[in-house]
This record gives sequence, structure tokens and C-alpha cells, in this order.
Amino acid sequence: MLLKIYVYKNCSTCQKALKFLNAHNIKHQVFPIRETPPSQGEIKSMLVHLKGEVKKLFNTSGQDYRTLKIANQLPSLSQADILKLLAGNGNLIKRPFVLSPKIGLVGFKEDEWKKELL
Repeated sequence: MLLKIYVYKNCSTCQKALKFLNAHNIKHQVFPIRETPPSQGEIKSMLVHLKGEVKKLFNTSGQDYRTLKIANQLPSLSQADILKLLAGNGNLIKRPFVLSPKIGLVGFKEDEWKKELL
């Protein structure tokens, strides 16, 4: 199984996640989240893994999230609007963003990753 992992190179959490994948010999393909954010289809797939919890997709501590006042807008946005917004701005997406046909993870929590990937 080949994982897609979207990361930001200066993100220490992303670096820990990549180190974890390498240490456990888990095959993965790395994508820069800012330059090539996940597609709307991939984000929609991730939502299924997150049981529809839209807020978990967002990098709520990010500057773009705060500047654009996404927290205020979120309750009134449709799923289509959210997908378009996230696919158009990788800075808004919580990272790392890991997706395969059977697995969807956002953020890096080692215990959760061990449970899902090992």
C-alpha cells in the first residue's frame, strides 16, 4: 500500500511523521501541501475517514485560517465551498495529511499512526 502524504517542509510535525514512516519502512509518496494541495476528491475522501468532522481538516493555528476568519465562516459554508476553499489553499489544511484507499490521517499522533499503519 502506497500512502500519499502532504507536508510542509518547515513543519516539525511533518518531519516527525516522515521520520516515523521511514523508520517503519512504510512506502509513501510526498507532496508539498502548499504547492500541490490535495484535490477536492481527496479532501472529500478524508472527510469520510474523519466521520464528517470538517473542522479536523483545518490548520486552525495557521495564519491563513486566522487572517481569513475561517472559524466565523465555517458554520455557514457548504461542503462544496469547504472542499473548494481547502483544495485552493494548502495552508488551510491540517498537516501532515495522509491518504490511501483505506487510511486517512491528519496531524501526527504517533499512537494513532501505529494503530492505523502497523
